[in-house]
Amino acid sequence: MTLAKLVKTIVAALEEIKARDVEVLDVRKITTLFDRMIIASGESTRQTRAIANNVAEKVKAAGGAVYGIEGEQTGEWILVDLGDVLVHVMQTAVRAHYNLEELWAEAKNIKKMSAVAKTIETGAKAPAQQPREQPGEPQVESPVEPPAEPPAVRRRRASARTASTVRKNKIGRSGPDEA
Repeated sequence: MTLAKLVKTIVAALEEIKARDVEVLDVRKITTLFDRMIIASGESTRQTRAIANNVAEKVKAAGGAVYGIEGEQTGEWILVDLGDVLVHVMQTAVRAHYNLEELWAEAKNIKKMSAVAKTIETGAKAPAQQPREQPGEPQVESPVEPPAEPPAVRRRRASARTASTVRKNKIGRSGPDEA
């Protein structure tokens, strides 16, 4: 499957389940691990799971390979590994917190799907980026609680707390001499 066809299939699958703020990033000049990164938002854990599952199903049906899916248990941030393309499906609050677009700011942002195919096939430059919001409109941010930590971080913190509790208990015990 060509890269252009893979990207078109993914974007169509994202739009089918109403993913919001879909960003296609060309990261070839930054990393050799993959060529494209696609970031999309969902409103709830149920929607992010549905989006990620739809992407995997559509890519398999088109003849592509799905190498792995991570984060389905929590549904806040799901990563779909498709080899040349990584798809991040995130809840809006989690996406705002981690801000992957800023982390990968050096990547070329490919906005329009028709331009994606042209850019990939001809090597032409991507179209100029359009601003997200109109100037003069106030932006209102709702209070959002921080996203849950990934399971690996929670396990490390839990084991660190357990180890420090054991040390405190050993130090604070009375020995036979102090009775």
